[in-house]
Amino acid sequence: MAQQENVQDIKQLLKVRRDKLSALQEEGRDPFEIVKFDQSHHTEEAKKLYEEHEKKLLAGRPEFDASKYGDDEEALKAAAKEDYNERRAILDADPLHVRLAGRIMSKRVMGKASFSHIQDLDGTIQIYVTRDALGEDEYAHYKKLDVWDIVGIYGWLFRTQTGEISIHVEELTLLTKSLQLPPEKFHGLTNTDMRFRQRYIDLIMNEDAKKTIVMRSKIIRAIRNYLDGLGFLEVETPMLVHNAGGAAARPFETHFNALDEDLKLRISLELYLKRLIVGGLERVFEIGRVFRNEGLDTKHNPEFTLMELYQAYTDYNGMMDLTENMYRYVAETVLGTTKLSYQGNEIDLGKPFRRLTMIDAIKEYTGVDFDQVKTDDEAKKIADEHHVEYEDRHKKGDIVNLFFDEFCEEKMIQPTFIMDHPIEISPLTKKKPDDPSKVQRFEMYINGAEMCNAYSELNDPIDQRERFAAQDALAAAGDDEAEHTDEDFLNALEVGMPPTGGIGYGIDRMVMLMTDSPSIREVIAFPTLKSTGK
Repeated sequence: MAQQENVQDIKQLLKVRRDKLSALQEEGRDPFEIVKFDQSHHTEEAKKLYEEHEKKLLAGRPEFDASKYGDDEEALKAAAKEDYNERRAILDADPLHVRLAGRIMSKRVMGKASFSHIQDLDGTIQIYVTRDALGEDEYAHYKKLDVWDIVGIYGWLFRTQTGEISIHVEELTLLTKSLQLPPEKFHGLTNTDMRFRQRYIDLIMNEDAKKTIVMRSKIIRAIRNYLDGLGFLEVETPMLVHNAGGAAARPFETHFNALDEDLKLRISLELYLKRLIVGGLERVFEIGRVFRNEGLDTKHNPEFTLMELYQAYTDYNGMMDLTENMYRYVAETVLGTTKLSYQGNEIDLGKPFRRLTMIDAIKEYTGVDFDQVKTDDEAKKIADEHHVEYEDRHKKGDIVNLFFDEFCEEKMIQPTFIMDHPIEISPLTKKKPDDPSKVQRFEMYINGAEMCNAYSELNDPIDQRERFAAQDALAAAGDDEAEHTDEDFLNALEVGMPPTGGIGYGIDRMVMLMTDSPSIREVIAFPTLKSTGK
């Protein structure tokens, strides 16, 4: 019964809002007919402006000394008010006017004068609304406004006696009438799934959520600036492809009606970017969405933002140097420091990143030296002894990778480059000249998570064809994540690709790190969610 009454109450409140809109429209004050409002400042900018104004006009004036009044609270209160009024008089004689727009987040009506808080991109600011300043009719309209309505205001800045910088409103315009009710206690605090389904409400009610999305934009801008300074060209490559290669992942499939052909959504940016290197564009990068038909967890979303870059005439060592320097640059630019805290761990991006081979990492944490293991069967026996699960088709290199995942990955807290992967898990990478069972590849780990993956790129078309053939065999045996032979890419390699270093970065994970976000869903504005109808 109580629940039914609550539903009825909500319906009535929603009706009141629509009735208010209808009344405004009948009076010729339809807010949805307003097409623009010229803002002069945002909230934080206005506050800083006023602080500078205070500093300038009150320069030389001594600070109020409360200690002179001892325990005499009445005398202290009177003196503080007098000092405040004197300061206000000086500042109000040279007022600073601003034009701000934002959403009403609170409203307190008190007769002839009222207070509200409005929120914009930067934050919130208090506004002081009086009948004397607005006039009786406009003040009456203000009193009918609801929380979540969007308004434009014009007025002058001042500081209240409690110290809050506010705006004394002289003009107020309703720009948008909100027809929904703000949650009394935002359900996102207890229902995380609802937060992401109604992200727009999350951004209104959750300041940290908004800061994270803003920070993401700043991080990507800093990356672009860094690479631009190194002479990289930003390019775009196809999302719809016939052959989704460049990574071990299951693609999403679709159908193109115009050509009556099945296509796939890309799982990587690699093969097309390498074609551009063949074409003579020596330094290229792309920041774009890729799509992998995989599970959902705190580190994975089926569509995510990947950045790949390729540089001719360098190798994976050059990519390590670039990565280390780029992470430092982004942290210093966006955070102002190379030391950051992530989920309770202090991460120091200012120190040299550790460089460790995968074999040595496994040896360090398990005591097993896979360089001494000669056969696939011997590797599987060791896996059995350490309770590492594997599939019959797996070879020694696959077992090595499984060992690293099981025993080492989560130990990589400080920035660490894990190098020289087994060839079985790296079909697009140059072999190490002194050990053809390994390749010139690295992955960087921070706080136990893979942040990027890099190679000395394979540019031998004959070797590449053999590795594609091995991947085709895996696919035929039922491996849904195996790659397939790409004849056009092989043709490009036969034209000739210079020695090249390449790398792929998970932008979402980088943003997670820089914003101390525990889940990838926090840093993607609209993460993938299960349909509410299922």
